[in-house]
Amino acid sequence: LLSLLQQWVLLALSTCSLLCCLCCLLGLFVAIGLTLGNQGRVLLAPCSITNIALAPVSRECPFDPTRVYVSPRGLEMGY
Repeated sequence: LLSLLQQWVLLALSTCSLLCCLCCLLGLFVAIGLTLGNQGRVLLAPCSITNIALAPVSRECPFDPTRVYVSPRGLEMGY
């Protein structure tokens, strides 16, 4: 069905795809491990409010776990 050259090209592309996937999984596991290791405190660390309960509603806090982020394109489609 496939020529020998096509088989080698397919094998090479599959191997590259596998390596990229493994790198992404490794990064994901490291991020999850770091987040669980410090119990998520680093996510809200840049917030300048002393009361951590009010931090997500602050303008100084770059990460708001209660906010739903929707792109303008998503709003056009009704998401």
